[in-house]
Amino acid sequence: MEATVQSLLQTCFEPFSRARRLAPPIYKAARALMQCRTAVYGGQVQRCPEGHVAQLWCNGCKHRCCPQCAPVQTERWLDRIKARLLGCAHYHVVFTLPHDFNALWLNNPDVLPSLFFRAVRDTLMELLGDDKYLGALPGLILSLHTWGRTLVLHPHIHALVTAGGWGGMGGWQATRKDYLLPVKVVKALFRGKLLAAIRSALERGELRLPADVSESQLHTLLNKWGRKEWNLHIQTRYDHGEGVLTYLARYVRGGPIRNSRLLHADEDQVTFRYTDHRDGKDKTMDLSPEQFMQRLFLHVPEPSAHRVRYYGLYARGQQEVLNECRQHLGQPPIEPVEYLDWQSYCQRRGFAQPGRCPVCGQPLLCTDMFPPGGIPPPLEKELIPTA
Repeated sequence: MEATVQSLLQTCFEPFSRARRLAPPIYKAARALMQCRTAVYGGQVQRCPEGHVAQLWCNGCKHRCCPQCAPVQTERWLDRIKARLLGCAHYHVVFTLPHDFNALWLNNPDVLPSLFFRAVRDTLMELLGDDKYLGALPGLILSLHTWGRTLVLHPHIHALVTAGGWGGMGGWQATRKDYLLPVKVVKALFRGKLLAAIRSALERGELRLPADVSESQLHTLLNKWGRKEWNLHIQTRYDHGEGVLTYLARYVRGGPIRNSRLLHADEDQVTFRYTDHRDGKDKTMDLSPEQFMQRLFLHVPEPSAHRVRYYGLYARGQQEVLNECRQHLGQPPIEPVEYLDWQSYCQRRGFAQPGRCPVCGQPLLCTDMFPPGGIPPPLEKELIPTA
């Protein structure tokens, strides 16, 4: 049987959950992934108008961590954001949280991400709003990723930043140099803002400390990291932002690992492929199912948590100013994006058309539906579950 996250959970999640106490979002995610594209979510019957085939189509779970539902959902997100993207150069900036804060992150999944986003936003907006560097309002798209390539906890934010901004009466202002900002200046300001935000949250009683960390120990850690270098990268300038946006889209939906990376998964061992960032080589890692699921569930987002946020020109309430920028850059105003259905997605990607009869090629017609949890109607042909 093909190795998938779903098949692994269906086999191993029940004993895993009995042996430990899991948070409600993890149970919800596991149930969704295990039941995706089954009758639990309902579906419909598709038939050929000439009577050649009859197929059962079961709905997907649409959970953010589901690898099966990710491709279409990701493509829809890309369509929406590309329609708003400014036709100018962009920079890709990566902000990383030091690993010493991992325990605090796990204890505060509802607080630390917001502080992280706010520190990144305020750092970039303050520096780019300064006349010394740009003196204009930039566009920012921030995407939070919490995993490394081996699924360990590694919180970092990818920022897509316009190489310019709106200067009000001065119109569009491009960056004056061939780099976005001095790296040392960004590091120092970001470090100061995030550490100050953590201290303030601690004073307000908003943080839950790890069992083995006292308040004084946390202050010591904050002081220690206030004197260290932080990991931050400002990548080379890109002539347009679509390439980086496509890269970020892979992390918007589907969780930390795609089924295509799984080489083997059963009740004894999970083997997956990853690229080692130190030497750029493809390698494999073997974990027990328990170890794999422990890593996987580290990255289930809190309910209603936004993993992608938009600021400056790309903020939701800035469409009028964004259209002024587009006009200056020779782009038309933003228009609504046509909804991408799964048939159009398959056609765009060059996949076989599952919505057509394999015999006569005619589009299949929906002849019956059944609700979530309902009993699928009997078919005279072989049942083929799909998206």
